[in-house]
Amino acid sequence: MKSSRLIQLSLVSALLLLVAACGGGADTATEPVTVDLGAETQVVAVDGGSYTDVSARGLVTKLENKDFLLVNVHIPYAGEIAGTDAFIPFDKITQNLGKLPTDKNAQVVVYCRSGGMSAIAAVELVQQGYTNVWNLDGGMIAWTAEGELLLQKDT
Repeated sequence: MKSSRLIQLSLVSALLLLVAACGGGADTATEPVTVDLGAETQVVAVDGGSYTDVSARGLVTKLENKDFLLVNVHIPYAGEIAGTDAFIPFDKITQNLGKLPTDKNAQVVVYCRSGGMSAIAAVELVQQGYTNVWNLDGGMIAWTAEGELLLQKDT
């Protein structure tokens, strides 16, 4: 009985040492999780060029160091991702080029509820000469499935 207790104490001690060595303490700083955007993106060829589909996880990573225009193209309004810069209906994207960067090499990320409207907008932007267009693959549905929140305008 005494040896069983000694074994249990030894195992608990070893476990505590392992947890401490692995940074399990509350005060231990953790390394940021990095995501390989190559694994989170896919190039989509269209007439006139291509755009990049990005997963929700990939967009989360991109938003950490945001240096692009984020555009909600969904109609009607169904929520938004924090950091959204503009709201342009997908079927009015060409009429609203003045709301987009004049530099057609600037990165523009579009999204909608499920990815369909934003894919249409992405194609239109490519056909208008934009060379760095990204589309949130799966839209806000994929965004929330990844555990991310949507903002809602006060009505």
